[in-house]
Amino acid sequence: MSQDSSPVRLDKWLWAARFFKTRSLAATAIENGRARIGGERVKVARAVHVGDVLQIDNGATCWEVKVLALSDVRGPAPVARLLYEETSDSIQQRAHVAEQKKFAPEPAAQRKGRPTKQDRRDLSRAFYQKGMFE
Repeated sequence: MSQDSSPVRLDKWLWAARFFKTRSLAATAIENGRARIGGERVKVARAVHVGDVLQIDNGATCWEVKVLALSDVRGPAPVARLLYEETSDSIQQRAHVAEQKKFAPEPAAQRKGRPTKQDRRDLSRAFYQKGMFE
């Protein structure tokens, strides 16, 4: 963690805070508007400052965090966790989403890979019986 208050690029900070596995994934997320500062879309090289509020969606989970410290070096997870503080609304929202997933899991999550020939025929029979292909 850098002790001085020099700004750090947003893509580097997201990578250092372990929200994304690589800087290129972080940069792509920023370009697609899935990482925002104060609710506004920003560019990849935008500087992050202590106290900024970020909305981050990495595809699997959404967070709203407040920046507590700056770092452009990826360290161990316990150190990365000290870079930010998740808001209480974000914690409640993630818990709600996790509970919904527990009670109503995604049907496609149970399938692994392509359906076999037998699976495909079973699906076709089911759709024809319901009249979906007619």
